[in-house]
Amino acid sequence: MSVIQVDVQVLHFEHRTWMNELEFFEGELHFFENRLSDLVMRYREIEVLAKLEQFQNQFIRQKEVLDKLLRDIHVHEQQLGLKLQKELDLQDHFVNDHANMRARMNSYRKIYNELKTDFFQFLATWH
Repeated sequence: MSVIQVDVQVLHFEHRTWMNELEFFEGELHFFENRLSDLVMRYREIEVLAKLEQFQNQFIRQKEVLDKLLRDIHVHEQQLGLKLQKELDLQDHFVNDHANMRARMNSYRKIYNELKTDFFQFLATWH
């Protein structure tokens, strides 16, 4: 097995890991939105409703970014598969694209986890 094939397999594994992680986040966001709906029915205080609306907007934005990441990872994975089929070397731009995708995933993960922490803190107060 050549070094390029091992690198391709590592990249493929990373893609699959990202996709699984994003699909998990997608399920969590759906769960969080359902929780928001419950809270909207329960509370009438303006400050609580305003905070719920903020979370709703943040969840919508996170879903948009998540959808874009899933599409971009899928396209990147297809390109990787084509290179593997044709036994082509990974060019620098492809490796750089992968590094950029990794940075985007890390950024998304950080922002998502901060939002999740904020939401859980809110829920602890307004359960």
